[in-house]
Amino acid sequence: MLFKFALTEFKADREYRNVSDRTLTAYMNQLNEFHQYCVNHDVVNLEDCTASFIKQYLLHCKEKGNNPTTVNTKLHILKIFFNYFETEMEVFTPKTNPTKRIIFAKEEIKIEVFSDAHIKQMLRYYQSLKYRDKSLYAYRDYFMIIFLLGSACRIGETANLRWKDVDLVNQIITVNGKKRIASSIPMSDKLKAEFLEYRLFIDQHFPTMPEMVFTNRDGKPLTDNAIKCIFKHLKAIMNFKDVRLSGHTFRHTAAHRMLIAGADVGTIQKMLRHSNVSMTLRYFSLWGTALAEQNEKFNALNSFDL
Repeated sequence: MLFKFALTEFKADREYRNVSDRTLTAYMNQLNEFHQYCVNHDVVNLEDCTASFIKQYLLHCKEKGNNPTTVNTKLHILKIFFNYFETEMEVFTPKTNPTKRIIFAKEEIKIEVFSDAHIKQMLRYYQSLKYRDKSLYAYRDYFMIIFLLGSACRIGETANLRWKDVDLVNQIITVNGKKRIASSIPMSDKLKAEFLEYRLFIDQHFPTMPEMVFTNRDGKPLTDNAIKCIFKHLKAIMNFKDVRLSGHTFRHTAAHRMLIAGADVGTIQKMLRHSNVSMTLRYFSLWGTALAEQNEKFNALNSFDL
């Protein structure tokens, strides 16, 4: 089968399965990149993709500067792609599927978080813009930082948040997470106060209230990439040397603050909406000092006179 026809077949199958636009875009961007690599190396048929060839491609990605996490993400998508042509299309067998025995690279687990100084510096920057310009960007981006810290939402969940998903009376936010699973998370009193102020600004700024919470100046929804660009711009301005400024760092920071405050693993798992507790436990293993403090406070031996 020609690789370009395989791409069309796979895309049609994912559309039939009703995967999200975000997921489909990620799949096709990666597969198109791999296809271009194949063309550059005179590989045009799907069956000519061997395990050795795919490993060469992954090594090429690493040499280009991709870190182990990015390389593993690319391998994960390739495995989904080739598994489809094994199980559904029978182009391959379990023995001939070239990705079957390729293992994932070991990743260096490092989760960075913002300090109080980082957060205050970012908020002060947007506060000065709010008072000076009173622009949508200043109010929106200021509130977005507070929202991310107060909700631990992912970038995709933030982009998809609608005003009808925000219950300011009962202080509940409904987010649509991975695999289109809707979840409800509580809204703190501080976050509610910020929501009310931001909503008042939006109501006065637009002739009609936009459907989405975070929009551009025309009231149209922000894409995931648009939000990433906001933080890319902020990164250049802040120029932090000791932490990566990204949307996901706010999520890590929210988890870190909950852990430090004494939240248990079940609470943090629910707030972060992890389907598997193993991801939540990664936070506990990384921030052992906080865990040690909680252990010292609540250890079973404390009640015994030893």
